[in-house]
Amino acid sequence: MRRTGIVVLASLAAVGLMPIGRSSAAGSHTSAPFSGVKANTGTVTQSQEGGENVLTLSDDFKVPDTPDPHWQVVDSKGKTYLLQRLPVKGDKVNRRIIVPAYVPDAAKVQIWCAFAETLLGEAEFASPVK
Repeated sequence: MRRTGIVVLASLAAVGLMPIGRSSAAGSHTSAPFSGVKANTGTVTQSQEGGENVLTLSDDFKVPDTPDPHWQVVDSKGKTYLLQRLPVKGDKVNRRIIVPAYVPDAAKVQIWCAFAETLLGEAEFASPVK
């Protein structure tokens, strides 16, 4: 009986030490693939982390070779929100952004060239995500 209690306690301790993945994984939404002139690979995933709406580009997304590519979100009413620049200092890329609270939802994520004011590609969610 004493040995069973020790085994149960050891099992519970092991479960308590297991790494926990993102709790929002079950509530995440992945878009259709990007399609467009310059941005036509990969997808974007929306998730909730710490009460914030987060967008993350997939590993296979290729940053377009254009002067000034930015994240842009289109809400369910068609209003656009120009957000962060994709490339930052050096070779770093903003692959993950927190959507500002003033954006009500996201129906599409676009890659927008702010220099040429041109749509490079977009990925659409099956239904708007919040």
